[in-house]
Amino acid sequence: MSKRLIVIGGGAAGMMAAVAAANQGCSVFLFERNEKLGKKLFITGKGRCNVTNACDTQELFSQITRNAKFLYSAIYGFDNFQVMDFFEKQHIPLKIERGMRVFPVSDHSSDIIRGLTQAMQQANVTVKLSTRIKTVKKEADGSFLLEDTTGKQYRAASVIIATGGLTYPSTGSTGDGYQMAKLFGHTIVKQSPSLVAMHTTESYIPNLQGLSLKNVRASIYDGKKLLFDDFGEMLFTHFGVSGPLMLRASSIIHDRLLERSLQLRIDVKPALNDEQLDKRILHDFEENHNKQFKNALNRLLPSKLIPVVISLSGISPEKKVNEITKEQRACLREILRAFPATLSGFRGFEEAIITRGGISVKEINPSTMESKLIRGLYFAGELIDADAVTGGFNLQIAWSSGYLAGICAAKAVLE
Repeated sequence: MSKRLIVIGGGAAGMMAAVAAANQGCSVFLFERNEKLGKKLFITGKGRCNVTNACDTQELFSQITRNAKFLYSAIYGFDNFQVMDFFEKQHIPLKIERGMRVFPVSDHSSDIIRGLTQAMQQANVTVKLSTRIKTVKKEADGSFLLEDTTGKQYRAASVIIATGGLTYPSTGSTGDGYQMAKLFGHTIVKQSPSLVAMHTTESYIPNLQGLSLKNVRASIYDGKKLLFDDFGEMLFTHFGVSGPLMLRASSIIHDRLLERSLQLRIDVKPALNDEQLDKRILHDFEENHNKQFKNALNRLLPSKLIPVVISLSGISPEKKVNEITKEQRACLREILRAFPATLSGFRGFEEAIITRGGISVKEINPSTMESKLIRGLYFAGELIDADAVTGGFNLQIAWSSGYLAGICAAKAVLE
């Protein structure tokens, strides 16, 4: 039987799996359907590549929103600091930014791809580009028979599938791995886009298109139940809300929003308590006491937000500010404290950062990433039903699961 190990997928998880396996002394072949490696990795972090997060390990687990316990062995076996060390040994210097996010010093994701490519070359991994594997079958002798779209066949003792999810399909993530796993009898948990912008129902939201709010507080409710509460930066769009704060929220509230609409409340001035906010409003009104309400909020709010806030307040835009009552001022303050929007759903896979769902973790050995159904078959990366919030955590899942799959698959082949 062939002693070859084949990795399907040349993304983050696949390349790390290939390096880890080859460094064990295994003969490794990596197949990538695209004409180059790391096509999706190239666009992560807006082209800068948020490699991982430099928080402590316990904090890292708390940021994994789905099946964190399943990843204990993988992450403890190859944690965020080992990932950083891996790239720096490939002469890719890293830096830590706000939120402990780790990026290459160059701000170029191509350097991360270069580091992985170098590591594969050093480990003698054979890379086959523009080769899309169509089928994977288990033979009677225990080996695997793979066939690409041209009909060419390959044999391997073990296979690691790391083909990614359904996000950014233009990069080649079109669900090939799910179909392969399904044919082997694996359960595929329903996939949906996550870390993605969200739709809102209010007619006034499109009027705010392009408005970015920094240092605001977003709270999301299901009825009276608070689901999400955090600070950050967000963006209004023609369809709803986006930006780092909203992408993070989309992961936390994901399952609820799939079922029903949720209420978003934005505190536009979270640094001020109610008394301070009231004094700030009064101060602006006093400076503009002869002006109409619509012309007295320029220092308090971005221009795009003013007409919407005025409309929601119920105060006539032509009313002189010196005629605005204490009760009306309280109403204005409440809108600034809890600017309302109704979240109605997610944008599509073509805009999502990650795929929620995938191969059920109940059918994967967490200590090895090997299928519990098919001996010699391993999985890594986004196609597994495990994901996290933004900040480098999802790439950490890819690195850790790929590394563990590579180590364990190689040991099994070499036994």
